[in-house]
Amino acid sequence: MPMRTATAADLDAIMALEHASFPADAWSPAMMREELVSPHGWYVVVEEGGRLLGYAGLRAVRGAKDADIQTITIAETARGRGRGRALLTALLDEAVRRAVHEVFLEVRADNPVARALYVSEGFVDVGRRPRYYQPDDVDAIVMQLDLRGWAARRAEDASDSVAAPTTGKGWC
Repeated sequence: MPMRTATAADLDAIMALEHASFPADAWSPAMMREELVSPHGWYVVVEEGGRLLGYAGLRAVRGAKDADIQTITIAETARGRGRGRALLTALLDEAVRRAVHEVFLEVRADNPVARALYVSEGFVDVGRRPRYYQPDDVDAIVMQLDLRGWAARRAEDASDSVAAPTTGKGWC
């Protein structure tokens, strides 16, 4: 899946997807432009056939021990194929590179698919912001990830898959 760092040149395509995904509470082009050029932000995009299918952003001030996932968005027609997880993993890998210890995010209380993705990577609920998403009056669930634990589990899983013996019996 072709993924690359987003640039200011991606703004129009990102905004088209932003408005399609969040018609009631999309970010403004000015807000998104600031995110794309900020030294504290790191955004990635997924493309296929020259079309932007998703984007994601991390805000991690260099030297800080915590970071925030700002957004992960996948075009409706491209969901359910692992792209969201790939974007999330890219953001978490960047947070590891920046020596972050904890990652936070807000997710809509009415988005069980996104919540399940975050839980599967080790995020836990730490709070709730009532009526955070406007104009829909939907609560935000605040989630936190111990990034050092996540990175250790990931490294362990990678070493287990490399060291697993293959006898030819029972392996698919």
